[in-house]
Amino acid sequence: MTPFEAAMVRAVEASALVAGTTSPNPPVGCVVLDARGRVAGVGATQPPGGPHAEVVALREAGERARGGTAVVTLEPCAHSGRTPPCTGALLAAGVVRVVHAVSDPNPVAAGGGDVLRAAGVEVVSGVLADQVRRGPLRAWLHFAATGRPHVTWKYAASLDGRSAAADGTSRWISSPPSRAQVHDLRTTVDAIVAGTGTVVADDPRLTARDSTGTLLPRQPLRVVVGLRDLPTTAAVFDDEAETVRLRTHDPDEVLTELAGRGVVDVLLEGGPTLAGAFVRAGRVDRVLAYVAPALLGAGPAALGDAGVATVTGAVRLTVEEATMCGSDVRISAVPTPRSA
Repeated sequence: MTPFEAAMVRAVEASALVAGTTSPNPPVGCVVLDARGRVAGVGATQPPGGPHAEVVALREAGERARGGTAVVTLEPCAHSGRTPPCTGALLAAGVVRVVHAVSDPNPVAAGGGDVLRAAGVEVVSGVLADQVRRGPLRAWLHFAATGRPHVTWKYAASLDGRSAAADGTSRWISSPPSRAQVHDLRTTVDAIVAGTGTVVADDPRLTARDSTGTLLPRQPLRVVVGLRDLPTTAAVFDDEAETVRLRTHDPDEVLTELAGRGVVDVLLEGGPTLAGAFVRAGRVDRVLAYVAPALLGAGPAALGDAGVATVTGAVRLTVEEATMCGSDVRISAVPTPRSA
């Protein structure tokens, strides 16, 4: 691994620490190396209105940034919004080189690389680009390209694909480490979406908690989708986190509403009916499955009607990663383009 790649890995790690706190801005990470290639500053984008990753890292580096290199997960912005352009901060700090993983797809903010080159700064792009695209920037890059929030459908199921037993019981299919990981994941997204059927059947809180049941510091927006009436005593309507009630079955209507609220990253945790609707509409951008080594033989499947009538119409996925989580297999997969 080259020094720039090592610095990029550290920049990704920094961005992961702020995932879920920056929307609608991207969670960017930055590492400033001094003229001898030593780490002088590390930073990540702060909540909206706060400094961007480059500025945070430059402040930590101080004069050590002069003659050095800034390694950034996303091309530095070249426009003034809530904060001044990062290109100006980099030039003022005297860096001689900027290394970034992916170019900014936002036409308003793009062009930072060209600004830096015109000022005599060496610009290197594409370093660990694939890793960065699959990391904390994944949802924001999707949002910038499509205007829609990125949707991860997360589910837990037995090895034979059942999300619950024949009597409806589902606690607990997955292992304690898997459940803990999901709670950590909830703190990094902007919103959790569930259907009214899940609320009626399971009465979930849809909050992020630690192993003792204590609320974690950051809670995502809870979104309940569906037409049926719900009891006001449902746990999802408590005061532990904000809840939005959307009376629709249409995934695009849900995502349009959430985009208007600045939601970039969505975790779909509803039951098989809601999951099927999102898959049928082509609005699942990633599948995160926790598969438990258990057989149920009967009970509801994890996915309902997804509009697939024949094998040739199957929604094919490309597995990005398959790892163990406790006794479960954790699989991350994304839809395979039809032309692939």
